[in-house]
Amino acid sequence: MDILQDISKSIIDASTKLSDDKLNALKRAIDVEDNENARWALSQILENYNVAFKTKFPLCDDTGIPHVIIEMGCEREISGELLNQIHEGIELGLNNLPARPMAVKGNEIERIEQNMGLYEKPGMLKPASVLIDCHTDESSYKRDISPDTLNIHFILEGGGPEIRAKTYRVYHKRSFYNVIDTACEWLSDSLNLLGCTPSIPSIGIGRTHYEANALLLKSIAYGNLDNLSDVERYVSDKLNETGIGPLGLGGKTTVLGSYVNIGNQRASGVRIVAVRPSCFVEPRVATLKL
Repeated sequence: MDILQDISKSIIDASTKLSDDKLNALKRAIDVEDNENARWALSQILENYNVAFKTKFPLCDDTGIPHVIIEMGCEREISGELLNQIHEGIELGLNNLPARPMAVKGNEIERIEQNMGLYEKPGMLKPASVLIDCHTDESSYKRDISPDTLNIHFILEGGGPEIRAKTYRVYHKRSFYNVIDTACEWLSDSLNLLGCTPSIPSIGIGRTHYEANALLLKSIAYGNLDNLSDVERYVSDKLNETGIGPLGLGGKTTVLGSYVNIGNQRASGVRIVAVRPSCFVEPRVATLKL
């Protein structure tokens, strides 16, 4: 196995094709949509998916920031060498795609101010910190991870949804629906401004801001639109009632579905909630099994 080439291929796959469940959800939305403009927009989005898959061109000009989740069984190990290979393989994949150059030059202040320009090679864009997932994880997306499992999930996160994302506290008032409806309100506001619906929004609910976002990221890697939970259907239905529709043109399909991942909670009146309104080319995910 040439792991660098396999990782490179995974990055290209994540950027150029969507999973079957997302394609199925889009086709279902086209079938039930009776708003002519919305139906046209959904059909154009499907054509964009098909062209990207056939030509191996990115689904979007914003080729995204790489995020990595390592899913590991109790009999497997990861090494510093593997982590280095993940970084090298991502760099190779971004260059081979090729991705859009987005890495900012300079020291910490110059990077904030973005006054030194960009690196020409797309691969200079470094991935976010790696998450590790194992069988002891407790959440809505708890995995039945076998002892021999070692999967690497690659997720490409675009800038538009990040601008519209939010992580904040909610006073639960001993009501689940007070928390989830607040998250839906945040998403409704975000989707109205996003511009590239239909979305597959994600919600993570945990004890800290880090944990809530980690739960959200795992839901993107593990979520399946062909098998939504009751809570995910509730969120999807509530957001579709907004009538924002694809590209803001109205209609039934503001979201194709949703992901909701609820983790451990602490004794407190507060829950930390993270929401992310993915654009219509997301989630962009590929998995490498080692």
